[in-house]
Formats: sequence, C-alpha cells, structure tokens
Amino acid sequence: MGCSTNLPWLRGAQLRKHIDATLGSGNLREAVRLPPGEDINEWLAVNTVDFFNQVNLLYGTLTEFCTSESCPTMTAGPKYEYRWADGVQIKKPIEVSAPKYVEYLMDWIEGQLDNESLFPQKLGTPFPPNFKDVVNTIFKRLFRVYAHIYHSHFQKIVSLKEEAHLNTCFKHFILFTNEFGLIDKKELAPLQELIESIIVPY
Repeated sequence: MGCSTNLPWLRGAQLRKHIDATLGSGNLREAVRLPPGEDINEWLAVNTVDFFNQVNLLYGTLTEFCTSESCPTMTAGPKYEYRWADGVQIKKPIEVSAPKYVEYLMDWIEGQLDNESLFPQKLGTPFPPNFKDVVNTIFKRLFRVYAHIYHSHFQKIVSLKEEAHLNTCFKHFILFTNEFGLIDKKELAPLQELIESIIVPY
C-alpha cells in the first residue's frame, strides 16, 4: 500500500507547521480553519496529503484482521456496500473485498497526489479548475475506509487500545470536511450518529 507522500511546497511546509501547532493545542476546530491570508487550494492540498497518510496508517494497523475472508465485500454495516471504479482502468464499479478496495483506493489517491497537473508542486503553479472536485472525491472515498473500520473492526481497535487515536483522527477528518463542504450528507449516513456527536457543539 502507498507510502507517505510529502509534496515539497515551500508554502506547504509553512502550512504544515501551522497544522502541527494548532493540533498540538488540542483544539481541532481551530486546526481545520483556513489560516488568514492563505490560499484555500494550498490548504486543501496539504491537508489532503495529511489525511491520506493518516487513514493509510490507521488502516495499516488492521491489515491482518481485515482480509478477503473476514471482509469479502467493502461494507459499512448491512445497508452500505461500496464498489470500486476509478473511471480509467475500471469504468464499471466492481465488487471487491474490503482489503482490495482499500488497496485500489490508496493507489488511486497516490496517483492523484503525484499528478502535478492536479496537485502542482512548484510554487506559483495554479491549481486546475477541477481541483475541488478531485479533493471531494478523495475525501468521500477516505470516509468509506473510516466507515468500514467503525462498522467492521471497532472491537478490534478497542482491543488494540487504539480507539482514542481513531476517534481523534476521525473527529479531525469530519471537522475538516464539514468546514469546507467536502462530502455530501447522504454519503455520511453510515456514521451519522457519530458525526452528529462531533459536530453538534458548533
């Protein structure tokens, strides 16, 4: 599965320092806000990389438990099943096991992040007009990994004493997607109650 992708923007490095500083304060609501004077696309880009790496690491702790035998389809509870399509190699959505889905997904996201016409790496290169659409799709699909983890593997997470970390990562993810309107409400349905408990205090 994908390795850590760090896009070498000069401004990206400053934004990452800002993220680390605000996250360190423990105030996730503050951490997701666009810093004054910063470009929204830069902010979305740096955070997209961070959330990708975070979900990759979280799922990585479960690979021996999330197998094609235990999870033959990519689901988030009995009502939600996700099929894979990337629109290029696989145009028609196919049913795959959860680990295969996540593998396809992480490879696909890495391909997007490495594509300089989508995620420009040189300072001053403009972002493409469809940039927000690409980011929306990445976040929608990363959410599905969270939904699968919560529905299928939460007991295992608890037994590994990882639930506080998972909950903090998910809270940060949801506050960020909520702040910038990155995922349609209907897509969030599998974890609606959990999300409401996170967002209510606004």
